[in-house]
Order: sequence, then structure tokens, then C-alpha cells
Amino acid sequence: MGAETLDFRPDDKYHAFLKIVPEAQYGPGRLSGVPVAVKDNISTAGIETTCASRILSGYVPPYDATVVSLLKAEGAAIVGKTNMDEFGMGSTTENSAFGPTLNPRDPGRVPGGSSGGSAAAVAAGLVPLALGTDTGGSIRCPAAFCGIVGLKPTYGRVSRYGLIAYGNSLEQVGPMAATVSGVNLLMSVICRHDPRDSTSLDAPYSHTPTMDIRGTRVGVPEEFFGEGVEPRVASVVWDAISLLERKGAEVVTCRMPSMEYALAAYYVTCMSEASSNLARFDGVRYGPPPDHRKPWHEAFQERRREGFGVEVRRRILIGTFALSSGYYGKYYAKAQAARRNVRRDFLRLFSEVDVIAGPTMPTVAFRFGEKSDPLSMYLSDILTVPANLAGIPAISVPCGKVEGLPVGLQIMGRWLEDERVVDVAYAYEQGAGQ
Repeated sequence: MGAETLDFRPDDKYHAFLKIVPEAQYGPGRLSGVPVAVKDNISTAGIETTCASRILSGYVPPYDATVVSLLKAEGAAIVGKTNMDEFGMGSTTENSAFGPTLNPRDPGRVPGGSSGGSAAAVAAGLVPLALGTDTGGSIRCPAAFCGIVGLKPTYGRVSRYGLIAYGNSLEQVGPMAATVSGVNLLMSVICRHDPRDSTSLDAPYSHTPTMDIRGTRVGVPEEFFGEGVEPRVASVVWDAISLLERKGAEVVTCRMPSMEYALAAYYVTCMSEASSNLARFDGVRYGPPPDHRKPWHEAFQERRREGFGVEVRRRILIGTFALSSGYYGKYYAKAQAARRNVRRDFLRLFSEVDVIAGPTMPTVAFRFGEKSDPLSMYLSDILTVPANLAGIPAISVPCGKVEGLPVGLQIMGRWLEDERVVDVAYAYEQGAGQ
């Protein structure tokens, strides 16, 4: 525990935080005294961690996630837990059991999800750095909607030990900041091999971003500018890609046919994993206890019905159905086949180009309640989920505005080439600022 105390009492008018630590301790290191916000699905010893769900209300983890331990080891002050869609299920942070977060760029609009609280905390200037998690775009989506930078690292490069699982083969802890340099600094702290995570890679991150991207081949799949992408958003992103070209990159148009099936493959996979991962929340091990006077099955059903929100229950039911006997081959097995096709498509594209660029989100931030239909909400993730299916790194950097609202440029790279996507984002950021 650190020797100094940081007084942290922000005016959180956007409801970015679920829990604030008013007197956060910190020690020496590269992040000494820097306030860092942590998404509420990452375990923090002694600080309530709920995943924005009533079923975990009152749960205080007895240990720190590895990423939190690494932050503390570098002197960071953990100042609070940020709001999110319940268990990471959503694209707007409207699904939090404790109320939505507002977008600091326009409080009438959503901040994106599911790391909306972390993005809003950075965008509002409450903290300079924050941790989010990305299962299908949950770092990049709110980064784009709030006008900040968010990186989804290569799967396995950042430890998931202490992350409360939703879709464990897809999700990854990642850094969020106002600038690419901030993301790069936070990444250098949290990226370490962790023997407690069997998926952890031994590939530390130590990198200084460079603006020199001369000769970098930037692939632009036609599908990333297809149906559903708002034309004004597409125009802003094309202007950003043109800037990369003026900085010396070579732009190559290409095709990614597997995009047609990526979204369906993603949702079947993550819902199936959620149905398994969330089975542990039964009122016995975590959260408020059930009524023990009732029969076990009745008390179990009641506890989960009251503890989980509508979207979480919907995904558990769909995932359970997809894994059920007689339907496994029809849904889950086909989703895994489609996932392999996405990976093969990326391998083919990365034999021809160094990075892939396109919009992060097909539109700017929605108004609250604008997307009440679950299917239309799921479709908004179509540009971010391919990177999670393939496990490759992807970053969102602000690249302009439409009607005063931020637009994100997404850069995806080869497996373990997080440094290259950071460089391209940095080159854009610095070039746009000149």
C-alpha cells in the first residue's frame, strides 16, 4: 500500500463512477499519484465490485486483479470503480442496474458501452487514465462515442486474472486515455506475463510511439463502409485515412467476406460463454442470499430473476439454448466455424497489408432510448467484433466530428503487433493536430 494519500472528490455529474475512493493511497513509480479509474468488473481488494449488477451488490473482493496489482506497483492511485453495462452486456451503458452514464460530449446521448463509465471519466477530465474491458468492442465503442483513445490489446497480452468473466475467449482488459501517449503508458504498465492466467502470453510491452509510418500498407475493407455505416461518418473516416496516406502510408482497398457472418458468430459465442460463466451467481457464493425458507429451486430462480437485469437474462437464455442438446451443432458449432473463417480472412489480409483501417462505430453516439430493439443494438457492434473473434489488437482514435459529436478511426493489426497499431494511431493523432 502506498505511503501517500490522494484526495479525490470529483463532481461526477455524468455518473461515470459507481464507487469513489475519496482518499486513495499511492506509492512511488511511473504512475506515482496519478488517479486511475477501474471498470467495475475488475476485482479490487477492499473496494466493492458489482459488475453493475444487483446480484453482486455488496461484494467486496478479497484480492486485486493482476492489472490492479501492476498499477499499484507503479504508484497509481485507484480512485474508483466505473459504471458499465451489467456484466459488460451492452453498447450504451444504459443496462447498468444503478442507472446510466451520460456522455460528457452531449449528456442527452449514451457514452457507448460497456466501458462507458471509464470513457466518460476520461472525457470529462475526472481522471487521465482508466481501465476498460473489451469483449466485442467495449473499449473502442465508448472511446469513439466520447472522443478519447481506447486500445483492445492482443488476446492474452494483458492478464485476465481477477476479471469477472462474461465471454472469456473474447474479452481483454485494455487502457483508455485522452491521448495515444496515455494509452501507450498505461499499456506498458499492465502488459506482463501472469502465471495465474493460463491464456497469458510472455510478451511485455515497452514502446515509444513514432510518427514515421512511411511505407506502412493500410488495408481498407469495402465491408467496413457498407450497409449501415452512416455516410457522414464514413466521409470523416476516409479523410482520416487520407491523412495517413499523406504521412507516407500506402492505402490498399480490399475485401473481407467473413464480415457477413462475424456478428452472428460473435453473439452466439459470447452468449454461450455467458450462460456458463454466470451460472456461479446463484445467491449462495456471491451477493445477497436467497430466502432459505423456500425450496432450493424456487429460491434459486427468485434470486437470479431479481438479481439479473433483462439483457443479462436474455443472453443467458439464448446462450443456454445454443448449447443445449440437439441445437449445439446447429448454432454453437457453426459459430465456431464462422469464427475460424474470420481468423483466416485476417491472416490473408495481413499477408498483403500491415494494418486495417475503418470506422470504429457505424454512427455517432445514440440518444438515450433511441435503440430499444435488441437486434438493432447488436448490429451497432458489427465493425468491432471481428478483432475479438480473431484475438488481434485494435485501437480507436478520435478522427473528427459529425454534428459536433466525435467519430472514431479504428486501426487493427496483426496478432502481437499492438505497437504498430499504436504507431499508426499516434501518427494520425499528431498529424491531425499539426
